[in-house]
Amino acid sequence: MDATTSREKVLKSIRNALISKLDNPYQDVDFESPVFAEISDSPEIAFAQEFIKVAGKFVYCSDDAEFAETLKSVMVENGWNSIHCLDEELSDILKGKGISLTSDKESFDNMKTGLTRCEYLIARLGSIMVSSAHSSGRRMNVFPEIHLVYARASQLVPDLKDALKGMKEKYGQDLPSMISLITGPSRTADIEKTLVMGAHGPRELYVFLVDDQV
Repeated sequence: MDATTSREKVLKSIRNALISKLDNPYQDVDFESPVFAEISDSPEIAFAQEFIKVAGKFVYCSDDAEFAETLKSVMVENGWNSIHCLDEELSDILKGKGISLTSDKESFDNMKTGLTRCEYLIARLGSIMVSSAHSSGRRMNVFPEIHLVYARASQLVPDLKDALKGMKEKYGQDLPSMISLITGPSRTADIEKTLVMGAHGPRELYVFLVDDQV
């Protein structure tokens, strides 16, 4: 009985509040003003700084040719025999550059290093926006032990809202079924508060930023 009485009291208060509406005491709030301070550095520098803070590895390349040469050097340095890549555009960039690429289903289960593109790089967060719209799909962002991301400078945006706006302009009503953010390599500290990298996805994350701004 008491519970019912308490419930009725709450509902009565809500009804009264809806009937007797008060004036908004915050009518002068400017909801259009930015929440965060403007980024003082260039988007490239801001992204690189935030990305490195979350254990990402950032590599700047002046063009696609330098990207291919740099990637080849990184492969030799780390002892990677081949890179799994399902993206035809990236495969065309790397074709004939002495880089071993695989894309067959048989090699997928044994893949160590995977290369994908992305939608946007978010400077303030040091995050990578990915989607299922690319030929690499969903699995390539989480399956490889080492995830390599190819991005262009024109894909850099200051904030998350800018990336979401760009997605709406790019895809309209046909937004990809999966849109996600990647912020650094996968990690967890659930077990005895010890940080473990690669717990639920790649343990290393690279971004190769190619300058396409002329």
